Amino acid sequence: MMEDLKTLRARLEEMLRAQRLAVLSTSDPESAPYSNLVSFAALDAGRILFATPRATRKFENLEADNRVALLVDNRHNEEADFHAALAATALGRAVELAGEERERGIVRYIGKFPYLEDFVRSPSCALFRVDVERYIVVTKFQNVIEVSPHP
Repeated sequence: MMEDLKTLRARLEEMLRAQRLAVLSTSDPESAPYSNLVSFAALDAGRILFATPRATRKFENLEADNRVALLVDNRHNEEADFHAALAATALGRAVELAGEERERGIVRYIGKFPYLEDFVRSPSCALFRVDVERYIVVTKFQNVIEVSPHP
């Protein structure tokens, strides 16, 4: 049985607060999808921050095409995950932050990852905000629902 949307949104928001890593997928128009682990901090359900060095394939891909998929899940690599795990793919567009918005983003990011302050403040690091258009949420391994980031 599908859980109600209010409960599902609450679980999604809690997962975005609690989890530290996500799989970011970008695309090179000349090649194929490309995925990486990234640390992330959610500003809210509709905006998610991540940082990456500029000298990376994902940065090049983002410059060419800012559409992204960001997979976040709460699995524990146990049999119970087939019944209890939640996975959400955030689909949206990544925007590099600059100026005051970058500084506010850095403050929020290091609030979750204080040990990454030198990394995110480095001039060679880009800070992106994903503007989430929708989530594809999977529960109980097979229940799939599309959820808007805004109630």
